[in-house]
Amino acid sequence: MQSADRRYDEAIALQQAGKLEEAVVKLEALVGEHPDYALAHSGLSVFYGKLARHDEAVRHAQKVCELEPDDPFSFVAMSLICQRAGRTAEAEQALGIAMEKQMAARRS
Repeated sequence: MQSADRRYDEAIALQQAGKLEEAVVKLEALVGEHPDYALAHSGLSVFYGKLARHDEAVRHAQKVCELEPDDPFSFVAMSLICQRAGRTAEAEQALGIAMEKQMAARRS
């Protein structure tokens, strides 16, 4: 069986080859088997956004924030995904959390 990292890399290669739908299918299968693989959820949030499937994009961005709660970038990405989805309040909230986490990291 292939490693999760290798399967992720294959999905990225599909996306780069212009096969976005196939990349999504591969990543969905990957998170089905490895639900805590944040990088795959991150990829799905971006790819679903490119496909204008905003609810799914936001759902996967939220999962990344759950899995990586101390990473400010997870919340910045969530903010961007929400902004593109027209979810301004959620975008602002995620950006606020990102800023809080960044400030907390600087104090440490």
